[in-house]
Amino acid sequence: MIKSRICELIGLQYPIFQGGMAWVSESKLAAAVSNAGGLGIISAGSADAAYVRDEVRKCKQLTDKPFGVNVMLLSPFAAEVAQVLADEKVPVITTGAGNPGKFMKIWLEAGIKVIPVVPSVALAKKVESVGAAAVIAEGGESGGHIGELATMTLVPQVAEAVNIPVIAAGGIADGRGMAAAYMLGADAVQCGTRFLVADECRASEVYKDKVIAAGDIETIVTGRKGGHPVRAFKTPFTRKYAKMEQAGVSEEELNKLGTGALRKAVMDGNAEEGCFMAGQSAGMVHKRQSAAEIIRDLMEECEAILKNAPSLVV
Repeated sequence: MIKSRICELIGLQYPIFQGGMAWVSESKLAAAVSNAGGLGIISAGSADAAYVRDEVRKCKQLTDKPFGVNVMLLSPFAAEVAQVLADEKVPVITTGAGNPGKFMKIWLEAGIKVIPVVPSVALAKKVESVGAAAVIAEGGESGGHIGELATMTLVPQVAEAVNIPVIAAGGIADGRGMAAAYMLGADAVQCGTRFLVADECRASEVYKDKVIAAGDIETIVTGRKGGHPVRAFKTPFTRKYAKMEQAGVSEEELNKLGTGALRKAVMDGNAEEGCFMAGQSAGMVHKRQSAAEIIRDLMEECEAILKNAPSLVV
């Protein structure tokens, strides 16, 4: 059994977070991951407070284990969602796309453990100073919105800079990646792309098939010019977006093209107009499994590698 500060902090059996993926991570998947011993996470995305409250209450009916909600701080509903989560006293909140400082007071007063996603040492130190329980150091290998640093370089620098636990994310989809994260100074890992093919995940069959069929160079990053880079599969949509971006098309036109594209991928399986967000680890995902099987495989692979590590030193 792997010892981890994060398991003691939250009350988890295994140091594995399921990433908060907009339109993908809802109550059923989150509850399945939590019931399997990890931390399931509901994604608030750009949803309103009513939707988030409903998903939280559904999750509470499906599991008595700790779970979390990911808040996208750029959402127009971020403030009202923040209040709902405080009212519901969710066990854990993860945040992305900014600094959660203005919401920390109400969350901490509600007894919530706040664990922001950070792309840099500076933000990691900042959120630690305002009461974050841990941080998720997410490298640019991940799917969806990404930062500039790679996981291999970001995680050890964050681990050196803060005293709170660090969860490594970005490019981790098996026990090898999990073992490497521990060597870099992490206390746990977060996996998103691997859970896209979970039986309990509501992503469309087209989406899941793309993950299973992916090779090592299947993703592309768009949005760098606008300051909001996103990693997704190479598809007619992302190729069109990249071409328009390179041609200098206005942000307004690009936003118009991108509106609803993720929903079209997740819910409709629209291969032409959908944005199928995924990380570079997709090339390591080869089969569909239940959430419990995914967690079991990650743990067994990681433990076997770590137990064998002494044999490498002579």
